[in-house]
Amino acid sequence: MECPDVYQPPLRWWSHLWRYLVAVTIGLVVWVPVVEAQAEERPLLFWGDLAFGVLALAVVWWRRRWPLAVALATTAMLPLSSLAAGASTLAAVSLATRRRWWQVAVVAVATLAGDWLYYQLQPVTSSDPGWLVASVSVAAVAATMAWGMFIGSRRELLWTLRQRAETAEAERDLRASQARTNERARIAREMHDVLAHRISQISMHAGALTFREDLSADEMRSSLTVIQTKAHEALSDLREVLGVLRDEEADVPATVPQPTYADIGELVAEARAAGATIEYDDGLVAHEPPPAAVGRTAYRIVQEGITNATKHAPAATLHVHVGGSPDTGVDIVLRNALGFGPTRTPGAGLGLVGLTERAELRGGWLAHGVEGTSPGNGRPASFVLRAWLPWSAEEAVR
Repeated sequence: MECPDVYQPPLRWWSHLWRYLVAVTIGLVVWVPVVEAQAEERPLLFWGDLAFGVLALAVVWWRRRWPLAVALATTAMLPLSSLAAGASTLAAVSLATRRRWWQVAVVAVATLAGDWLYYQLQPVTSSDPGWLVASVSVAAVAATMAWGMFIGSRRELLWTLRQRAETAEAERDLRASQARTNERARIAREMHDVLAHRISQISMHAGALTFREDLSADEMRSSLTVIQTKAHEALSDLREVLGVLRDEEADVPATVPQPTYADIGELVAEARAAGATIEYDDGLVAHEPPPAAVGRTAYRIVQEGITNATKHAPAATLHVHVGGSPDTGVDIVLRNALGFGPTRTPGAGLGLVGLTERAELRGGWLAHGVEGTSPGNGRPASFVLRAWLPWSAEEAVR
């Protein structure tokens, strides 16, 4: 059970007002049958009844801070004050809402004892038998405590439901925030994969112009036209990626087509046209094309491999092999010889890190490194990028 103070609702001025009105009403109902006899036969008891009644109404204000003490104090005033009956009832109900069984039992017994003393001290004239009066007192006390416990149970239930709703909303917001973060990370990877390839081509052409002093005006104009075209393509790719970002934030479906396996051939042809030497071995041509998500990941791996080769070994031949089957998955190998001077194109070194993460998210793996460095193996040193992707999501789960 939670701490009762947690689920007790705050009381505003009207909440206090109607509770006090009910308490005063109960006190007056109990006082009316004896007030005339008190005034005529026992005036001291009359003024004591009034004083203790006002005191009980004042003490009951702190019933939430000290519930047991206030309930026992107002109950102790019952034998001397009919008006205190309302305040005692209010304090007993308030204590019962906390549903502490031993406190409820103590206050109930004290109330019954106070009722018995009340009939002994007050000038009550009644022809009802004692057992009937006692039964009414027991029923009244039981009903009071039961009503308070019901209110407490209802308050706790409402508090629990409210907490669950708030927790569900917080978890929903957390999931939405995580989804946005993951989507932004995906878009950032997409932006890197798209722009790094274009910018590396621009850098390669611009770097070539700094070393060629024998170019004619037409050749210079042609090279600058190629640079301009690549810059326009980079800007176009950037607009597409940013368009996806804005569409995701506005909850609008993205309309920009994403590359797939079928676009790898065009990617290789475009790199060749830009001056790269690439040997492309397509081992999937005899099979059905892989799913779009797998093909897109394969495209990005080949794209990053071409970009890295263009940066770090622009004069080397890049061997690209894409093979596999629906049963074995997709194998990707990119190999280029080392020993060629790199370009001055800066890089953050995060491309392969992002590719590794992308491949692992698809259920595959990616590895890279230098091979053929052992003496006497008859093969020059090469940088090799290897990757494997499952053919489908079901295979990734297995």
